[in-house]
Amino acid sequence: MTDWARGVRRIAVLTGAGISTDSGIPDYRGPDGIWTRDPKLANLFTLDNFLTDPEIRQRFWQRYLTHPAWLAQPNPAHLALAGLSAGPAVRVLTQNIDGLHQRAGVPARKVLELHGSMHGAVCVGCAARTPTPAVLDRVRGGELDPSCVDCGGILKLGVILFGQQLDAEVIGQARTIAAASQVFLVVGSSLQVEPAASLCAVAVRAGAKLVVVNAAPTPYDEYATEVIREPIGVALPRICQALLAG
Repeated sequence: MTDWARGVRRIAVLTGAGISTDSGIPDYRGPDGIWTRDPKLANLFTLDNFLTDPEIRQRFWQRYLTHPAWLAQPNPAHLALAGLSAGPAVRVLTQNIDGLHQRAGVPARKVLELHGSMHGAVCVGCAARTPTPAVLDRVRGGELDPSCVDCGGILKLGVILFGQQLDAEVIGQARTIAAASQVFLVVGSSLQVEPAASLCAVAVRAGAKLVVVNAAPTPYDEYATEVIREPIGVALPRICQALLAG
């Protein structure tokens, strides 16, 4: 690890669900993941289903009433990245919607939320934005399918659902950051979801060293300078310390 960590000034970190499991938030595709245990739950997170089926929307909002992320705290891996962000030029590109990187201390300007954030809701009609807790308060009050207070349109959590395109500006920024990095560090991502996973290829083509920290194999392991299978909470603090030491 010390060879690729020496003299690095520009670091991009792609984080997936695996970095938040130690905070009590289950991942999606792991052995005990959400989709693994109940593949039908994906129906709740498909854009067409959400927009056309009021029952799907009701089940969706009920699920987020008790989502473990509301009570989750940053774990040692989040804190290690926060410490790293105070040193070299670091950008965190996250597939997660939980906001734990920012809560750990990574400046918001250094975090790019590729798949959006669960902390805000948006109207699909007029694009008005509302803090998610305010929407959930309405659900608790009996509005099973809360609508936009401005135009009556469908309210949707501010996250990317299956069948929905990523924001073009966000993914464009992510590609620019990946191409400018000297080390592209992947943490806790299966690298099965595009276009986020293809950021690895963007970085490698531009000459970056790819380092993958994930319990299970990924499609990009063969391109990596190093693949680390240790628990993320153990490996990442050590990696961040090595990068800071340079």
